[in-house]
Amino acid sequence: MKMLTAAAVRQYRHQGYYAPGRVMAGAEAYALRARLEDFEADAGILAGKLRHKSHLLFTWLNDLIHHPRILDAVEDVLGPNILCWGSSFFIKEPSNPAFVSWHQDSTYWGLEAADVMTARVALSDSTAANGAMRVIPGSHKLDQVAHRDTFSPDNLLSRGQEVMVDVDERQAVMMPLRAGEMSLHHVRLIHGSDPNPSDMRRIGFAIRYIPTTVRQAAGSRDHATLVRGVDTYGHFEPEQRPDADMSPGALACHAAVTGAHAAILMRDTGKQMRA
Repeated sequence: MKMLTAAAVRQYRHQGYYAPGRVMAGAEAYALRARLEDFEADAGILAGKLRHKSHLLFTWLNDLIHHPRILDAVEDVLGPNILCWGSSFFIKEPSNPAFVSWHQDSTYWGLEAADVMTARVALSDSTAANGAMRVIPGSHKLDQVAHRDTFSPDNLLSRGQEVMVDVDERQAVMMPLRAGEMSLHHVRLIHGSDPNPSDMRRIGFAIRYIPTTVRQAAGSRDHATLVRGVDTYGHFEPEQRPDADMSPGALACHAAVTGAHAAILMRDTGKQMRA
């Protein structure tokens, strides 16, 4: 074991999640938050497509997806050869109706097999008061369940998707995180989160990791970043590290990669990813 204890790995495999795990000191997390908010002070609130695959836009986020403590935990479950397939900011502004419906991540991602782990890193405290994530333990053992698309403007998911099965919220477990901590969850775990009625901004950065054996089955073109080990399969086109934050080259690369990514996520809807 590199970071997770044997008990932690058993919990992940049995319950579909593990939390919390300390990635960095709180002060380091707040320093990253400051870099985000310094950018937003000049350019406006990070929104739309810029919240997705953001590791292709900012050098400090590219460093974060390579963070050794995160990768040590991922390796304990997925093995030594690891790709970062995606990343997304989940930011809930204060006193805002934005929420995440009950869903499985695997619904529209097109990845085979379901050996996919999300590491959600808290750049601010995530609490019951500001809409922390909740999970249904053990639900990752279900197969893919049917979802309906709502395209609700307040839903932070790409299609506003929600499960078409009854969720017993009495079983739900809240996963609060302190700044600098992370949670890990399986791609089939049913999870969601409520709006943020508080005066505290909630900032989480979700990083999607896969072993190099996983392939994209729903599209002919997809991209990922090798973050540890070797890739002898070549199922994904390699991504380019940004040479500088929001540089012209980084923006061009991000546009090309997220365009292909959006075609997979939004297939058969006739809709575009939110701008």
